Amino acid sequence: MRSLNIHGAGDVRLDPKPPPQVGDNDVVVNVKACGICGSDLTYIKHGGINRAEGGVTPIGHEAAGEVAAVGRSVQGVQVGQRVVINPMQTSTFIGSGGPEGAFTEAVLVGDVQPGVTLLPIPDDLPYEVAALAEPLAVALHGVNRTQARPGDKVAVFGCGPIGLGMVLWLVDRGVTDVVALDLAPERLECAKALGARAVVNPGKEDVRARLAELHGATHNLLGAPVVGTDVFMDAAGAPNLISDIIGMGKQHARLVVTAVYMKPQALDMNAFLLNEMSITTAVGYPTEMPDVVAALPRVKDKAASIISHRYRFDDVLEAFAVAGRPQSAKVMIQFEDATP
Repeated sequence: MRSLNIHGAGDVRLDPKPPPQVGDNDVVVNVKACGICGSDLTYIKHGGINRAEGGVTPIGHEAAGEVAAVGRSVQGVQVGQRVVINPMQTSTFIGSGGPEGAFTEAVLVGDVQPGVTLLPIPDDLPYEVAALAEPLAVALHGVNRTQARPGDKVAVFGCGPIGLGMVLWLVDRGVTDVVALDLAPERLECAKALGARAVVNPGKEDVRARLAELHGATHNLLGAPVVGTDVFMDAAGAPNLISDIIGMGKQHARLVVTAVYMKPQALDMNAFLLNEMSITTAVGYPTEMPDVVAALPRVKDKAASIISHRYRFDDVLEAFAVAGRPQSAKVMIQFEDATP
């Protein structure tokens, strides 16, 4: 077998590994599909996470597959069962600094809690769609944190997999006035297909003027012009974006940040004071994974449209090169014997 491991900054390799041995409380899952996450790219850039000197960081955490072996103390899981791995609920932090990563033919899932660590999926749900459960759960948590509801005017900055997932869930819950913003035309087309009312390319258009046109223009307490957007969602992490949003936000607008910022951000606290904006963050998916898995059969066609590229596991290194390009959305790795 093989495992995709980080050996150092910018150094990722497909290494041989022995087949996993199941313990009493463990399950082995034959991986059928695993998506490439922005976190994976960040781990590679920085040389891994929790990597000991001379050691490796196995990566891959957006995985779906088939149960191959079950420890004798595990209840409620059967060999042959189709499952999604919930990596936030694994004791070994699969793909994020632990000893196991899901870019492998078979991954060991330790200390299994049925219905928590592993979530069953229906027979007719394609593995590649099931593997979207993790990023879609991140997106749903962000949407949940906005408390967006029908009638709200929402702007989603960044149309990578998380931003596109946000568009999907906003539209799914009846929020029809969603504007999606990104620099890549390919991603904007995907956002439109998912139901965004309008799309904006900040590299070619004046964002503030376009949002005022789409969501209406109003004024803050001192009479300065602002836009009528109710909810801003930052899935982009672009320089100065948070400050720009505060500068254009109306009174009581809401901002939820899901993007990762590696450097401190300057904020215009005077504008923040005048518009009484609420800013919060959203990270991971504390409770959302079961809800996403339950919804996937209903939204599977829309979810599948987020996948921009598909590669065989043999070509995983090429796939990572593509995943680093802004034109890609979700890059999915499929394993040889995977079936829908």
